[in-house]
Formats: sequence, structure tokens, C-alpha cells
Amino acid sequence: MLGAIVGDIVGSRFEWRVIKSKDFSLFTEECRFTDDTVMTLAVAAALISWRNEGGSLAGKAVLKMREFGRLYPNAGYGGMFSAWLASANPAPYNSFGNGAAMRVSPAAYAGETLEEVRILAREITAVTHNHPEGIRGAEATATAVFLARKGKKIPAIKAYIERNYYRIDFTLDEIRPSYRFNAACQGSVPQALQAFFESMSFEDAIRNAVSLGGDSDTLAAICGGIAEAYYGIPVAIRDKAYSYLDERLIRVIDEFADIFGSYLK
Repeated sequence: MLGAIVGDIVGSRFEWRVIKSKDFSLFTEECRFTDDTVMTLAVAAALISWRNEGGSLAGKAVLKMREFGRLYPNAGYGGMFSAWLASANPAPYNSFGNGAAMRVSPAAYAGETLEEVRILAREITAVTHNHPEGIRGAEATATAVFLARKGKKIPAIKAYIERNYYRIDFTLDEIRPSYRFNAACQGSVPQALQAFFESMSFEDAIRNAVSLGGDSDTLAAICGGIAEAYYGIPVAIRDKAYSYLDERLIRVIDEFADIFGSYLK
């Protein structure tokens, strides 16, 4: 989960400034957390509440996402999601945007089996992104995180994703020159996955994702969530990412790690 937050922070300054290179400073004063971080931690808070209290995970996801959306109103939400946050009667709006995938990584730590992770991912996602492509993008992302957590190697993770979710028949070098901003799951999740599949380390995965350009913070958030589960996060990168967060967000990260036994701290 923290890997998604790192990716969001690193990618934040490139979202509208395409770089097309892996040669850049990871953190600068221009970096910030965005809606990717806020909603990832809203999902984490919903899972904490669900584990502690039981009840409907979908209902808790709606409650926490709206709560965090009000607490962080300037995080850069999309138009349809902003309307959902403000609605008196929030309902799914058939979205296939990559907001479904950017926030889902906590589900891969809350589930004990792959099937449970898939169910959790679908429940969390369908409260907004109930289009089949939105659900597929979120489920593929959570699946990759879970398989990485369980020690599967990159070739096995990629093979599973290709059998069940997306055919990834391109390299980053092939698509980088022409790749443009694409907020649809089907136009960004496979690319974020490939950024992980071609990586050699956590930092390399983040650099791969950002180097594509386009929706760089979300690409790096999706990729970073998987890369964390596979490589772990270097302490220096983790600590620097924490410096961009407030105490409320850090408390959610720490409580999630305590409850679900992940190695986020």
C-alpha cells in the first residue's frame, strides 16, 4: 500500500509535464500527495473498520471515501468522482477510469486468499467504478499485489495476469514515444503492470512508470503498489515519502500495518 503512495508522490509533478525518461529526481519540493494517496488510505480505513466491526465493506468504503474526500478537498479528484463525493445519494456511475486501480492495493493485504482478495477488490471498486473494465483493472492490480506478496516471481505473475486479465504484448521502449494521457483502466493498467514487469528494483519500477508520461502519478501508484509487495521499499524512500504526509494519513498507514500484519512500517 505504501508503494502506491510513493508512486503517487513521485509521479505527481509529472502528470502534466511529460518526461519520457527515467533520469529524474524522485522527490522535490514540487511533489505532493494527490487523490491517489487519499483514496488509497480511505480504502485502508474502510478495511480497518470492516475488520474491527464487521458489516458491509461496500458501505464502509463509501463512508470513508466521502469522509476523506471532505478532509482533502483539493487533492485533484476527477469530475465524476467529485460529483459522487458531493452527492446526497452516492451511487455507482459506470466508470472504467483508473481511479479503480489506483486505490485498491490495501485489499491485497486484507485478504488471506487470492479469491478473497478478488472479492474485496470488487466490493471496494463497485461503489463507484461498476463498469466491467473498472472492476477488471482493480482486480488485476490487487491480484498482482497479492501474488507478489506471496513470493511469486515476475514471469509467473505476468503469465497469470495475461491468462486472466490483459494480454501485454508490448515493451515500455515500444510504447513510450507515443503513449499519451489515458485515464481508462484498459489504457493504463496494462502499462503500469508492464512497468513493474520490466523492473529490477522498487525504485526502477517507479521510474519505469513515470517515464511513460501520461497519467504519471496514477501509473506510478498502480505500479508502486505491486513493486512494494515484490521488492519492499528502501528505508530512505519510505521515510522521504512520509515527510509529505500529515499525521492523520500516517496513522492510517500504521494502524493498517498493525491490523493486517503487512510489512509497511
